[in-house]
Amino acid sequence: MSEIDKNKELLFLPLGGSGEIGMNMNLYCYGGKWLMVDCGISFADTYLPGIDIIMPDTAFIESKRKNLVGIVITHAHEDHVGAIAYLWPKLRCPIYATAFTMTLLKSKLDEAGLLEQAQIIEVPLDGNVDIAPFGVDFVTLTHSIPEPSALKITTPAGVIFHTGDWKLDPDPLVGKAVCPDALKAIGDESILAMVCDSTNVFNKEPAGSERTVRDNMIQIVKGKKGRIIASSFSSNIARLETLAKVAVAAGRTLCLIGLSLKRNLAAAQNAGYLLDFPDFLDEEAAAKVSKDKIFYICTGCQGEARAALSRIVSGNAKYLKLSKGDTVIFSSKIIPGNDLQIARLHNSLVELGVEVITGKEAFIHVSGHPGQKELKDMYDWIRPEISVPVHGEIRHMTHHAKFAKSIGIKQAIVPHNGSMIRLSPQPAQIISEVYRGRFAVDGKFLIKDDDPAIVSRRRILYNGAIIVSVVLGHGSIFAAPPHVTALGVPDDKEGALEEYISKLVQDAVKKMPLSVRSDDKKIAERIRVLARKAAKGYTGKGTGAVTSVNITRI
Repeated sequence: MSEIDKNKELLFLPLGGSGEIGMNMNLYCYGGKWLMVDCGISFADTYLPGIDIIMPDTAFIESKRKNLVGIVITHAHEDHVGAIAYLWPKLRCPIYATAFTMTLLKSKLDEAGLLEQAQIIEVPLDGNVDIAPFGVDFVTLTHSIPEPSALKITTPAGVIFHTGDWKLDPDPLVGKAVCPDALKAIGDESILAMVCDSTNVFNKEPAGSERTVRDNMIQIVKGKKGRIIASSFSSNIARLETLAKVAVAAGRTLCLIGLSLKRNLAAAQNAGYLLDFPDFLDEEAAAKVSKDKIFYICTGCQGEARAALSRIVSGNAKYLKLSKGDTVIFSSKIIPGNDLQIARLHNSLVELGVEVITGKEAFIHVSGHPGQKELKDMYDWIRPEISVPVHGEIRHMTHHAKFAKSIGIKQAIVPHNGSMIRLSPQPAQIISEVYRGRFAVDGKFLIKDDDPAIVSRRRILYNGAIIVSVVLGHGSIFAAPPHVTALGVPDDKEGALEEYISKLVQDAVKKMPLSVRSDDKKIAERIRVLARKAAKGYTGKGTGAVTSVNITRI
């Protein structure tokens, strides 16, 4: 077998979004040049205390920055575009997106002080751009946000159809329906591989239409007394319009709560959508409207602590207090990992006497991702030689690959972040693994998710902390008893543990040879081990508290 010409290989490399839902970042390579598709964030879990946002580590592609020809954004959801403002300074290449996505992206770049630096190219709906050696055609599909685009990526080694997020909404309320004939025409061009959304692969039925959600919600709110508060994803523009129409149908005045809701509405209107959106009041004015005539739309459907709905429930909203007879509608799905905080929010609402309506009680949410019927339609139209499932946990992608082969796709390969996959020459296969990691946003810093600050924070979270301050005078003798501070460590009597450790340290140091007492590093390490062991024995916890020792000499 002849050796493969590396310059004629077509490679696919996910750095985020494969093996997880969210944080999408995909790379294609041909002729030594790289093209990035999407650059998104995800939300941290409790394993990263103090961290809200995470994103892919770009170390691999940073090393090849001179050959990174562009970033193409499929749509404006945060898990596809949210990392741009953080990572673009590391990448510094042109960005391509359609009008609505570009409006939101410019806002993010402006907030980060990068708007004047970044080269951003707006692409018309169903337009195309030449990002040599890649030809990129935008193909408008349907999703839960305006202008979701699949990408037909043409290279000398083959054509890729990268779906982005999509579904087949037969009656979309924002944007136009998918055109099967246009997709069949793309399939006629001999598609090498389809890189495809796996989120809803276990659903045998289609996702459904936003029209049905709207009709159902109008019926649900009819005759309701008290305030109605509806919460959904702020980026779900179709749902935002639905909720506004429901408010109008119910004869209620509208109030929007949440900066992201208002920002996304403005972006949609700037791009020509939702131009008939009804007028809405601010919170202060809404508080003066009779409670059976007001309809609130707010952020916080995932139970986020700082979002509007959590603030309202906790009593921290200045102009809105919920009471018995009010109704809260969660028009969204539960993102895996958010179950506990959402359940707490639901229970808090019920304690207030509020009726809670979720997707379990009524059809008030429709997914933006394809079920098996829709996947089969897309495969029948595009007819790729290779299926590459992405945008899902490993169980989603593995099932997607099996499903694709069951309907006649010749090859299916399941990637994970860091898998370097050669698509051409065939057969498709993983040829190497590259470094993949995660960045975490910690205040104004962008750090690795295994940064010592996070590791220490996690250890303190689970084990508590002990701080020992020692002041030594002439001859390395105590100038005062050691001062011990215990944080998050159980004690049967306030101050008893601290007093116990202080006495142990004082006695132990007195017995140390002068060679140890005169060396700050040595004495600090011995005190640290002693204090940690003492706390472990005193509390009976399997792991000792994080211990820090400060030595001062006078």
